[in-house]
Amino acid sequence: MVHPGGMTAETTPPATSHPASDRTGRGIGFLLGEIRRRRALALRPHPQGVQTPRSSLLVSEFASLAFPRVYAALHGRMNIAKADEPRAVMLLPGFGSHPWRMAAMRKALEGAGHSVTDWGLGWNLGPSQDRFDRLLSRIERVCRAEGRKITLVGWSLGGVFAREAAKRLPDCVEMVVTMGTPFSGDMHGNNAWRVYHLITGHAVDNPPVGEDFAEKPPMPTIALWSAKDGVIHRHCACGKTGERDLAIPMRCTHMGFAWHPAVIEKVSQLLAMGPERLSRVATQQKTADKPES
Repeated sequence: MVHPGGMTAETTPPATSHPASDRTGRGIGFLLGEIRRRRALALRPHPQGVQTPRSSLLVSEFASLAFPRVYAALHGRMNIAKADEPRAVMLLPGFGSHPWRMAAMRKALEGAGHSVTDWGLGWNLGPSQDRFDRLLSRIERVCRAEGRKITLVGWSLGGVFAREAAKRLPDCVEMVVTMGTPFSGDMHGNNAWRVYHLITGHAVDNPPVGEDFAEKPPMPTIALWSAKDGVIHRHCACGKTGERDLAIPMRCTHMGFAWHPAVIEKVSQLLAMGPERLSRVATQQKTADKPES
């Protein structure tokens, strides 16, 4: 190129840059790496000596998931009495579930006169510090709005959230009810831990929140468990003396904890008893609630 003063200069082609494509490449690389990491977590060998529910029970789980109304109809008409002392209740869904799965329980408890809300976080896709902090904030808001302590009713992983939140907020929670919740023993004692690893990206024994899941919250804590549970082993959901105040056996599948009439009736009865009476019953009951080996 010749400049007006007669000087020449070499021309250099402009440097080519593709920042968008570079970011896309890095994003794809990260995604593939994360998929490989989670797959490796899911393919870990099952710990030796850790019991899980019989595989045959999974057939009933899938059937009850597909045909809940049929299973509910086998129980007959649900008997829910009007509450003499209506309570504030928060329902926490299980892993991979949305609050609408507990709609039957919510409707029945509201019909009995209780003030019922859900956890407000949508799908339960596992714990994170942010999700747990948002749950704590919601519990505090509901407690202030109600002007009283609330009862947390958690299904499966929702029960773990409930127990851990109750430990943090004893001034907001009057009672905890867990349903098929794996809070006791080895956290691999279930048929869902591989799926959990794949979806959450962390191991069941190394969660981002909580330390000792077996530690009982400082208020009446009741565990509903079922020998027919095909997902969570009954010992993990029943717990040991000192890890809960009462353990009550139910006859339902794991999926049925969210909507089975017998479970809803039992939760209604527990709410009617209230924390004071439940504390007295727990004092009287020692070892009669242990599940069979």
